[in-house]
Amino acid sequence: MAKTYNVGVIGYGKAAKVFHVPLIAVTSSLKLHTVVQRTPTASDSAAKDHPGVKVVSSADALFSDPDVDIVVVTSTPETHFAFTKGALEAGKHVLVEKPFVPTAAEAQQLLDLSQRSKRLLCVYQNRRWDTDFLTFRKLQRDATLGRIVEFETHFDRYRADRPDTWTGQLGMDRAGGVVYDLGTHLIDQVVVAFGMPREVTGTFANQRGDAGEPDSLTALLKYDGENDSGLLATVKAAVISPETSQLRYWVRGTKGSFKKHHLDVQEDQLKAGLKPGDKDYGVERDSMSGQLVVMEGDTPKESIVKNVEPETYAALYQQFVQAIDQGDPEIVPVKASEARDVLTIIEAIRESARTKRTIAL
Repeated sequence: MAKTYNVGVIGYGKAAKVFHVPLIAVTSSLKLHTVVQRTPTASDSAAKDHPGVKVVSSADALFSDPDVDIVVVTSTPETHFAFTKGALEAGKHVLVEKPFVPTAAEAQQLLDLSQRSKRLLCVYQNRRWDTDFLTFRKLQRDATLGRIVEFETHFDRYRADRPDTWTGQLGMDRAGGVVYDLGTHLIDQVVVAFGMPREVTGTFANQRGDAGEPDSLTALLKYDGENDSGLLATVKAAVISPETSQLRYWVRGTKGSFKKHHLDVQEDQLKAGLKPGDKDYGVERDSMSGQLVVMEGDTPKESIVKNVEPETYAALYQQFVQAIDQGDPEIVPVKASEARDVLTIIEAIRESARTKRTIAL
């Protein structure tokens, strides 16, 4: 009989409610055992939402519970290092929301600790399982576009008001702001597709024009490897983008191009109460399909490309459980070392923006 793992969740905000608790619920070998919620209210209560689940007010109470096997850290980013360290030292496997931690050095410390403690550590970079990204990855594997020379990945929105959550209020030195919130997703996808870049150039802007920290990002990641000579990856996140159809990807290669608008539907579906396994979960409308152009001789031919079959965000949890079952850190779906590499690029972007020069990696 397959083992069932008891899961403790630290934090009970949007990340826990929208993403993690629903995905734990649809993973057959996981059971929501404990939630750490410091200040529940009548309208925001884990105990009310999940009768029978243990609710405690401190992470230490969770760490000391021998019945808890896996800790999921969904608190604000500046707390991730301490909570992850405490969970690993208590002998728990850990899954951490993005951004992993504020610095690449802290990421390395936690990676080293997980190896010493023989516990597995995973980072929740769920947008590797965006269905449009998986569609691009299939085009890439099939060499449909030829040698890719430009890859643009966008997370543009119209958000004229600064949010009062950590994404709008927490400074970059504490892993807040656009580059840690949205940039982690975009950069992670670039690294999954192409590996580490050779050079990084970055700039920030405050498109809202208020007194807060930068809210928008443009970064250029340059490659010069054997298989990606001349590749330029552009990472963009904007908050003042008044469009009816936001650009998501624009990929150009020697044989063709792929252009995709609209954000993956899974987050909105989770907010609406759908979950993996429900009818049409992860499936977008046909009108949201991407455009493929391939060269036939000297003539460009356009067609519509529907997304591949969704794997869904549940795949991340399923693969993490498989890694725990097998005791194999090599099959952890998002390794701490990969999240460390993303943080290394973020630090280079920040240094580039500060010094107004290109940073070599």
